[in-house]
Amino acid sequence: MDRHIVPGIEAKHAAQAHREDLRIQDEYGCRCMTYWVDEDRGSAFCLIDAPDIESVKQMHDRAHGLIPHDIIQVNSNVVEAFLGRISDPEAYKDLADPDLKIFNDPAFRIIMVAKTRDIQLLKHGIGLEKSKKLISLYHEVMRQELLNFEGRQVETEDFGFVASFVSVTQAVNCAVSVQEKLHFAAELLELRIGLNAGMPVDKSKDLFGDTVKMADYLCWMGSGNQIVLASIIKEIYKGDAKSQYASTLFKWLKPVDENILQMLMDTLSGHFQNAKWSVNDFCIKMSMSKSKLYRKSTELLGMSPNELLREYRLVNALVLLRTNRNIAETAFDSGFSSPSYFIKCFQERFNTSPLNYQKALF
Repeated sequence: MDRHIVPGIEAKHAAQAHREDLRIQDEYGCRCMTYWVDEDRGSAFCLIDAPDIESVKQMHDRAHGLIPHDIIQVNSNVVEAFLGRISDPEAYKDLADPDLKIFNDPAFRIIMVAKTRDIQLLKHGIGLEKSKKLISLYHEVMRQELLNFEGRQVETEDFGFVASFVSVTQAVNCAVSVQEKLHFAAELLELRIGLNAGMPVDKSKDLFGDTVKMADYLCWMGSGNQIVLASIIKEIYKGDAKSQYASTLFKWLKPVDENILQMLMDTLSGHFQNAKWSVNDFCIKMSMSKSKLYRKSTELLGMSPNELLREYRLVNALVLLRTNRNIAETAFDSGFSSPSYFIKCFQERFNTSPLNYQKALF
């Protein structure tokens, strides 16, 4: 999939360019499957089955001269999950040019990420049977509400969902309905929902990669039974913002705090495996004093920088343990200075040992 930034583009222009691509696609071994055009944001996106990136560029250059600003490799199943189609939708004909099929389908989507407690830790905390019932209820409610509010489930795992919506109102209302229907169960699950919005191709190499990543970061902010909204959601939400945002169910970010959250989490992601990484290094990377870093970390995430670093390492350790790595490897790969210190921190945080956690998996 490629992205064209074309200020002032109209659906008719995109249709004309698509038609020109179709006329010469065979010469470059390409198959132009469909496109999306967003007039409001001056962008167009093409889905093309092609032998390589260079063939796409050469075809576009010869057909209409619009060279893509970005091109990423995608899986058609993932594209369909996020965007709802991988071929042209119904179109209308231009009376002045009957052979031209025009449709205006923006690729802008609202992305929901929902996360719960680690399932094994949930079983350890409340018991096997009760946890099974909770997870079953969570999956049932989530899938039903996605259906009710026209959301598309992109992927799922035991303790997380990623979904895509065309309408921000439906996305917000879906999140509210999920939390309300689960009610007390959402608190036990420590269900956190992050909502963000964006385009399919951005700086990331993955489809909606940056948008999904920020929605995931937002889940780090929320407490159990809470919905955290990116600043762009507040900007475009058409509902009764005053009453809903006053609710404790919602938490939303100002753009400046969103940027700081992204910097915090990106910095952690890039350095948590280094056992020598310290708060001093954190301050240098963030260009902040210790006092400012402490203030922002506690304001946004409810943890000091040291607590945040340890929590991030422990959460990643859970992921590594699920891949059947041994305890020592997990400790070092998670950024702990020694297996003994890792075991101590793990026990204090999760009230079980890494070994017992791993045994329960298999």
